[in-house]
Amino acid sequence: MSRHTIENSIPHRESMLLLDEIVSRSADRIVCRKTFRPDEFFLRGHYPGYPLVPGVILCECAMQAGAVLLSELAPRGDRVPVATRMNDVRWKRMVRPGETIDIDVRLDERLADAFFLSARITRDGDQVARLAFACALAAREDP
Repeated sequence: MSRHTIENSIPHRESMLLLDEIVSRSADRIVCRKTFRPDEFFLRGHYPGYPLVPGVILCECAMQAGAVLLSELAPRGDRVPVATRMNDVRWKRMVRPGETIDIDVRLDERLADAFFLSARITRDGDQVARLAFACALAAREDP
């Protein structure tokens, strides 16, 4: 599924839209893909001469994939998914410009408008990171 599908699912846009495509999707699981371009804004200063994708960006990729998964539960424009916590974050491998990651997110539990998810991020089948996180659907407020 295309970037257009992603943009119709979540409010994120350039330069903070961090998903390129949806590989697969079911009611409680989504797999997305992201290839990091050498010109990504966060690579300019992290680190000069040896650019690495920041761990927090990998977490954001997972949370955006989770937001796409949850998007069918909140019609676009009505409510937006917001992160409420991250737990048990583990980084195993570095990610460099030009590399592609797969983000596998599962909905583990739902309690009313609170959603508990887990993510596994891989590169060429090797685990890069894992985390658990929670999201809530918040009413959209106009600025």
